[in-house]
Amino acid sequence: VLRGAMDGLDVVQPYGDPALRALRPALSVGPAGGAHDLDGFYALHPALADLVPLWQAGELGLAHAAATPYRDKRSHFDGQDLLEAGTGNDLPIDQQKGGWLNRLLAEIPGATAETAYSVGTEEMLILSGPAHALSWAPEARLALTPQAQRLLAEVYHDDPLFRDAAADAALIGGAGAMAGEGRRGGPQGEGARLAAFAAGRLNGATRIAAFSLTGWDSHARQAQVITRPLGQLAEAVLTLREGLGPNWSRTAVLALTEFGRTARENGSGGTDHGTGGAMLFAGGAVRGGRVLGDWPGLSEGALYQDRDLMPTRDVRAYAGWALRGLFGVAPGVIEDRIFPGLALGPDPGLLR
Repeated sequence: VLRGAMDGLDVVQPYGDPALRALRPALSVGPAGGAHDLDGFYALHPALADLVPLWQAGELGLAHAAATPYRDKRSHFDGQDLLEAGTGNDLPIDQQKGGWLNRLLAEIPGATAETAYSVGTEEMLILSGPAHALSWAPEARLALTPQAQRLLAEVYHDDPLFRDAAADAALIGGAGAMAGEGRRGGPQGEGARLAAFAAGRLNGATRIAAFSLTGWDSHARQAQVITRPLGQLAEAVLTLREGLGPNWSRTAVLALTEFGRTARENGSGGTDHGTGGAMLFAGGAVRGGRVLGDWPGLSEGALYQDRDLMPTRDVRAYAGWALRGLFGVAPGVIEDRIFPGLALGPDPGLLR
């Protein structure tokens, strides 16, 4: 779970759409801005350069113009709750109980508590519920827990002065924590530490591991803010690949966020809360090297509420088809029990 609303239009840049540059004149756009061309229409953000070999090997893919059923209010907490609950808008947010990975456990024959792990200090609603799952958190290294950082961001959200000062502090603290760190040699970054533990469990009896990466809220100075979480994401994926060894070939990694961001950049060099966004999938079990989804366009009249990327597919459908391929869950069970109310639609061919 990528908490904070990752900007899919920056991560998977549709530079082939002529409307993009007019909407985002200051943000990096396409290969001319240092992004890595994927297929002549989309380009990958420069901070994910380490993942380009996975794309070329067919072990990394992306999906665009995807969203949960959450609309219009654009609250991080509510959006994340709905994403992890996996339900629709038929229930109030405060009545969304349990997570879709927990409901999946009920459909796996012989599942035990060790079948699934919640990894990290963040509470993972996605694994909460009646089915038993285990949890592990690394030693805390910062004074503020991830939950406290999220709460602080929410409190300061509508006050640019405090919000930007807090963002600066987070960047400075993050730079200190990450200095000299990497996948090989010395201390690891947060994403790598979570991924390394997950890989160790997945090499044993565990079949499901869930963790989250924070820092995606980019209202100002997005070019600087988004670099660190993208680095964490790349490091986590590569750590999983390295740690899983032969089991990488049987693994699918899904990176999902609560919603996208506005198509237009704002006056602070950032973007605000939006609707349609992007997801990343990786692993030896996926059919990568593709950007999935029906592109709706960014021209006048094509945007949702004249501000956001228009969603063209439910992000739960991608997750549902992944569960179908990995665990053999019947489509009817996915639509009725795991993602109640979801229409799976045609198979996008996410897995090999």
